[in-house]
Amino acid sequence: MDTEGATGRTLGGIDFSSVPFIDELSNSGTPPYRRGIHEKMYLTRRWTMRQYAGFSTAEATNKRFKLLLKEGQKGLSVAFDLPTQLGMDSDDDLSFGEVGKVGVAIDSIEDMRILFDGIDLGQVSTSMTINAPASILFALYVAVADEKGVSRDQLRGTIQNDILKEYIARGLYVFPPEPSLRLTTDVMKWCADNTPAWNTISISGYHIREAGSTAVEEVAFTLSNAIEYADSAINSGLDFDTFAPRMSFFFGCHNDFFEEIAKFRAARELWHNLVTERYNPSNPKSSQLRFHTQTAGVTLTAQQPMNNVVRVAYQAMAAVLGGTQSLHTNAYDEALGLPTEESVKIALRTQQILSEETGVPEVVDPLAGSVHVEYLTDRIRDSALQCINEILERGGAMSGIERGDQQRAIHDSAWAQLSDIETGERRIVGVNHATDDSEVSDAGQVLNPENVKNQIIRLQSHRSNRDESVVQSQLKILTNACRSDGDLFPHILDAVKSGATVGETMDAMKSVFGTWRAPSGI
Repeated sequence: MDTEGATGRTLGGIDFSSVPFIDELSNSGTPPYRRGIHEKMYLTRRWTMRQYAGFSTAEATNKRFKLLLKEGQKGLSVAFDLPTQLGMDSDDDLSFGEVGKVGVAIDSIEDMRILFDGIDLGQVSTSMTINAPASILFALYVAVADEKGVSRDQLRGTIQNDILKEYIARGLYVFPPEPSLRLTTDVMKWCADNTPAWNTISISGYHIREAGSTAVEEVAFTLSNAIEYADSAINSGLDFDTFAPRMSFFFGCHNDFFEEIAKFRAARELWHNLVTERYNPSNPKSSQLRFHTQTAGVTLTAQQPMNNVVRVAYQAMAAVLGGTQSLHTNAYDEALGLPTEESVKIALRTQQILSEETGVPEVVDPLAGSVHVEYLTDRIRDSALQCINEILERGGAMSGIERGDQQRAIHDSAWAQLSDIETGERRIVGVNHATDDSEVSDAGQVLNPENVKNQIIRLQSHRSNRDESVVQSQLKILTNACRSDGDLFPHILDAVKSGATVGETMDAMKSVFGTWRAPSGI
């Protein structure tokens, strides 16, 4: 196929100028970016295949990373275990039974060294799904890069660092909203000066959707959170054009094929319009919505798990047709347990087949001008804007979170969807339609319980071999900084470099910030 100059109006010499809607649509790569943020999209550069991985120990996850890179993955995405996501060490009493289960356990700089052993941090792009302790885990990553002699301006990747969605949808918050937002902004400021290629925040709609929101709510709550972060950064003294080009987004992709495609197109257009109106940026990249997509975990079924291969493939195609910049495809056995090596290979191969065999990436926004897709795009854009305006009129995302507004809306939507499944109005193959009596035989990957013991032994050995006086001195400096209005990230970096653990660093901040409980009844 001749794809020279395939920017949307023409493809291979075919003129589409007479197609309905074409005259009303801007080309991809031009505002408002409805059709994509790059002129030629995947014709010049494919999306990044970034498979999410992490389990058990740093050694086991390092092995999985190297397998995925060998099989053709282009970027890493780290899954942390529950204690790490809550900023607790593996030997904390509350960590019992959860160490290494849903991700990799990271307690100290030693674990981070092992996690990226033999991996060139100057060449690989790394995404880290972490929130309350995001600044600590990023500091550990920077510390290891410094040890390896990798220049900070070479570091590429993303930390999710989106604490607001934890209060809305996921629940893995620690501090009250205000100091949490302060930590997020501090990382954005430090990265602007030190790691210019690093995406300082990935604002997540994925977890909002996984919690039960509609597609419209996913867009609206995500973009209203983004406005809150932008306003906070500006209030801290940052220029919008300084940080906005490094803001990224993270969405889920569900089963309603055309709705999901339209959702991504609408989100891009809406973000451009909001940014232009509120902040009047001078850098065109400041109004471009760049996003990572993960296929929908909540749509995976334990019943007839091989059906998930089909679901993931359609979801992945919708994400690509919607113009995603990077993509994770779920493994078919994730409803049963941690993915096996076989299942993650199939998940990666799904992307590779989509990239190399389908021809879909050879056309820029191939659904542009479709009456159905354009109608859905307009509807989602307008409905999401109405919701955003309501949030802003009531004081913004933070005020809504403190009242529980977004949380209640998601709960209502989740209940409606569950009711539709239980009544059979929404059919799920293998669950309430086309069922069979066969038992699930695949239990996913089984973890070795000895790994937990070894993780705790390594943590305790680390504590006994460090200079305790230096650690305590750095933690005290961090605590005092929390009582001031100064930037915190440099002190966090000094603390982890001295040997402070994740839990100890979090405790130092907790002693000043305290913890937070969600509004009652939510």
